[in-house]
Amino acid sequence: MVGRFAPWCAFALLLLCLPSCGLFRGSINASPQLRWFLFSNFGAQRVCPEMLKRNAALKLPPNGNVIGRFFPERCTSQVNDAAQTVTVAFEGTGFAWTPVAGRVGFAVSATIDYRMDFFLAEDAMYVWAKPARIAYGPDFRMGAIENKVVDWAAQGPAGYMVTTFGSQIVQGQLSSGFTVVHTDAGDEFAIGLLSPPQRPHTYFAAGNDRTSLERDSTEIRVDQMDLVGPLEVPSSGQALYLRFQVTGPAVDALIIRRGAGDLWRSGLQLGAPLAAPPEAPLSAFTLQPGQEARQIVPLPPGQYYLVLDNSQRMGAVNPPWSPLGIVGGNAAVVAYSVELGEASSSF
Repeated sequence: MVGRFAPWCAFALLLLCLPSCGLFRGSINASPQLRWFLFSNFGAQRVCPEMLKRNAALKLPPNGNVIGRFFPERCTSQVNDAAQTVTVAFEGTGFAWTPVAGRVGFAVSATIDYRMDFFLAEDAMYVWAKPARIAYGPDFRMGAIENKVVDWAAQGPAGYMVTTFGSQIVQGQLSSGFTVVHTDAGDEFAIGLLSPPQRPHTYFAAGNDRTSLERDSTEIRVDQMDLVGPLEVPSSGQALYLRFQVTGPAVDALIIRRGAGDLWRSGLQLGAPLAAPPEAPLSAFTLQPGQEARQIVPLPPGQYYLVLDNSQRMGAVNPPWSPLGIVGGNAAVVAYSVELGEASSSF
């Protein structure tokens, strides 16, 4: 499904409070009825609240780099005890990068029945969302296209290719299901269904006493940017612990509030030219290629975006213009890790 949303959180606490012996795990794992009872009563109500706090990274190959994101904006869910499914109806907007067309905005809505299940391993809990039925959609609607020549021809072959490309990306995310691996260090998300002891592909190991929020790799073309998040800081005295590895040109990294980021993103998806965010960033720094970068950013409680920028529109880096930029030349690939921890700690 889309996004790193965590419907397992509510009942994970319940499971952790119960005896963790092998007999207990074996009894739960051997009983589909008991697993459904636990999920439907203690986890299903968290599907939409958690979904609305996160984005879905869009990729072509499952382990490839991020090329766009989908941001859920509305969601409802309904438990069907007879079928043992959860029906999730959602809609939202997003963006993706395509050759020649550049940044493409879109909106999508769908209603999908998921067969939710989980498995208790010795050191982790695996939670699966297995698509049972697509009740509606996905209804994919093209928004603004950055390259105006392609935009002008949107009703012709170019428009067909852009729409088909975007629709395939989004529909591919929806139809694959997802796996979440819940451990003491946080949650790891993967498109598709993983079986224990498989783990999602990651770029950095989680630190001690910190919770992993995001770990992935994104490909940022010239004159483009990416938004990682939203990233929630729930309590005072906490900080985001950031790690990066850049391949290609240097890029700028900025931290902005979610409200400003949502307003900025909405304008870009509707066709506004890329410009600096609507308010000054709370933190800004440059990421150089060929070396791991680390940054600790203390923040008050709230939700934030990490901006990764490969343009001349903001920050200190000014990438030169390149005729290959329109087809993806001079792209920066940024592996990143975002963790939440106490502001008084260190790497």
